[in-house]
Order: sequence, then structure tokens, then C-alpha cells
Amino acid sequence: MNVAGRPRLRHAIAAFTLFAVLPIVAAISATPARADFRVCNATQSLIGVSIGYRAKAGWITEGWWHVEGSTCKTLIEGPLSSRYYYLYAEDAERGGRWDGPISMCVADKQFKIAGVSDCVARGFQRAGFQEYDTGEQASWMVQLTDQPGTSGAAVTGAGAQ
Repeated sequence: MNVAGRPRLRHAIAAFTLFAVLPIVAAISATPARADFRVCNATQSLIGVSIGYRAKAGWITEGWWHVEGSTCKTLIEGPLSSRYYYLYAEDAERGGRWDGPISMCVADKQFKIAGVSDCVARGFQRAGFQEYDTGEQASWMVQLTDQPGTSGAAVTGAGAQ
């Protein structure tokens, strides 16, 4: 091959490499979809949220996450490990709550409580949590709204696609 053909060959190889490698680099560096349990506050009030779930060691309740009006908070990061999660929330400004029929323990300040029985005897309060069947999806989002529901406000859940 003569010397005049080498620059064209180098340009052709460079162009091929760019177009062949670029999609691979883009796929590798792409951000994976987030998997987590999120709560969105569709009200204008500050809301305190607690969550309950079954862990390998038994039942756990955790709280309080403060969710400002018109914002969302991630309560559990990463793929969900349980099918069922339980939520209890209180409106810090107007005094309403989002609750349900499942009794679990909560505390006045930030907490992580193992077990759901004998709450009062152990120095905690008992609260009614709403159950969410995530269908074993990796992500779930609950939206707290002002709309009337069976417990004073509607709570809707949706799996992330």
C-alpha cells in the first residue's frame, strides 16, 4: 500500500472505532433505574412518615422521615426485599394522619424498633399502619393526598415501571 492511502485508512479505522465503541461506552455508563420505596407528599403541609416491614430478624418499624409539601422522600434505598410494607404518617401542621388497621410501634423521636408487640410496655406508642402489597416489585411509591378516604385521607401506591 502506498503512503497516500494510509491517512484515509487511519480515518476509516478511527471512524469505525468511534461508531462501534461509542454505543458500548454509553450503555456501560448509563445510570441504572433506581429501585426504592418512596413517599410523595401531595399536600402543602409537612408530614412525618414511618414505615414497617418484615426483616430476617423479625418485624421492624422506622421513623420519622419529614416530607415537605409537594416533595418526595426515599425511605428504603435499593431493591425492595419484602413484598409487604406498612406506612403510617402524620400531618405535622394540621394534625391529620394516614393510618390503617395493622398495629405497630412508633416513638416520639427518630426510631428503629424491633418487634410489633407490647409497644406500650416497652415505652413506645401503638399506631395503625396501612399495608401495601408491592407484588414483589423492586420499587414502590406511595402518594399522600388531602382527598378523603376511609381513614381521613387517600393513600395511593404504585409500582415503578
